[in-house]
Amino acid sequence: MKIKNNKRKICFVITAGNHYSRSKLILRALQSHRAVDLQLVVGASALLPNYGDVLSELAGDGFVCHAKIVMTLEGGNLVAMAKTAGIGITEFATVFDNLKPDIVVVRGDRYEVLSAAVAAAYLNIPIAHIEGGDVTGTIDESVRHAVTKLAHIHFPTNEQSRRRIIRMGENPRYVFNVGCPGLEFIAKNNYVVSNELVNRLGVGDIVDINKPYLVVMQHSVTSEVGLNGRNVKETLLAVAKLNIPAIWFWPNVDAGTDEISKEIRVFREHQHSKDIRFLKYLPTEQFVGLLKKCSCLIGNSSVGIKESSWLGVPVVNIGTRQQGRMKADNVITVSYDRKKIASAARKQIARGPYKRSGIYFKKNTSQRIVDILSSIELYVQKKFHA
Repeated sequence: MKIKNNKRKICFVITAGNHYSRSKLILRALQSHRAVDLQLVVGASALLPNYGDVLSELAGDGFVCHAKIVMTLEGGNLVAMAKTAGIGITEFATVFDNLKPDIVVVRGDRYEVLSAAVAAAYLNIPIAHIEGGDVTGTIDESVRHAVTKLAHIHFPTNEQSRRRIIRMGENPRYVFNVGCPGLEFIAKNNYVVSNELVNRLGVGDIVDINKPYLVVMQHSVTSEVGLNGRNVKETLLAVAKLNIPAIWFWPNVDAGTDEISKEIRVFREHQHSKDIRFLKYLPTEQFVGLLKKCSCLIGNSSVGIKESSWLGVPVVNIGTRQQGRMKADNVITVSYDRKKIASAARKQIARGPYKRSGIYFKKNTSQRIVDILSSIELYVQKKFHA
């Protein structure tokens, strides 16, 4: 006799290393929930060794990967992004058809996430979207809102985004301001990082993190392809003039990434990047430990907007990638200009740590998400809610 499984099958999609780290508390709560059968699908850059070893992290934390999706085309250009998204739709459709989840959970605004959302939508699988409703630059802005219109359940990180989602025609009964899961992850732990680990990974000069240092994270802006190399050169020259050791993280896999990578390599070869260490990846717990000790974060990563707001880290936000996103007092935004970048960095370093901001933080974010996912009434056909 076949025993019927009444557990709700919740499929969580992980397409990048930071997706896993920011979602770890949610996954643990889902895994331990008696009424939930957790399915994990890992794909895109989360499978690329240059961007961390997510599969080993999952196994080490006691999670099982139910499917792997190889979908990322190299090239660092617009065509590679578009084709990767297309491949992803095909592969996610196959995986979802095999796993037959009751809900597919996606996070963020990258093109790989759009692939998963499109596949689930056409298979009539309800979609839950974490971190929708934000406003930013690049193609991520369009992707984020497209996923919102495909999704059935929404977990924005702040009140502005919640209201924005509702104005897009989503049912308020299915839109929940839960706060940012990544900030809850940081708030519940006290991570540290060692000199040995930082200087064992990556290339460049040895950096002593027991002394003042900078963290630099500058990704490509997909709507500025052809300009990303020139723009990152301004940051390279600014950081070099500050005469403070820096740990520079490699950019995401996006159109324009190769422009940035080339400029960094040229700079290292011809400018002798003294006191700068370049890393492609640092395990999440150690990255948090590195971030909270740094004198200033420079670049255009959302880490400067969200995680740094809670940690009080001074931030110099460069260019258009985060334009429109809600920012705390710890952020100074400047254009792609070496003098303005250096001036803002000096001001932030002299200012020192800021008071912790709660604009993206709420208590019990992960548990609230899991409580909703495990019990909310599901539906397939969406309607514009006026």
